[in-house]
Amino acid sequence: MSDTIFAKIIRREIPANIVYEDDLCLAFTDVNPAAPTHILVIPKQPIPQLSQAKPEDHRLLGHLLIKAKEVAEQAGLTNGYRVVINNGEDGGQTVYHLHLHILGGRPLAWPPG
Repeated sequence: MSDTIFAKIIRREIPANIVYEDDLCLAFTDVNPAAPTHILVIPKQPIPQLSQAKPEDHRLLGHLLIKAKEVAEQAGLTNGYRVVINNGEDGGQTVYHLHLHILGGRPLAWPPG
């Protein structure tokens, strides 16, 4: 596994407020929240960024989206939420381990940036 901060969280070398875990993914609250509720969902299998996902990753990618929906429901985001995947430097990606942001708890503006 690559040595990103997310890999260290998966290996329990760095503490995190974990809200969900299964064999394929982990979800935890973001330490720098951009909304009242800001949860990250990451695959345990490291994929550096969405643009590097392969066709054989389709089941894992689908699993991440389904788990994001379930985690959002568990967090009580009944009035809506946003799921964001940043890809690459211009896309705002800062950690090169694929991750989904679940943002909610307030009305979210559009366009975002």
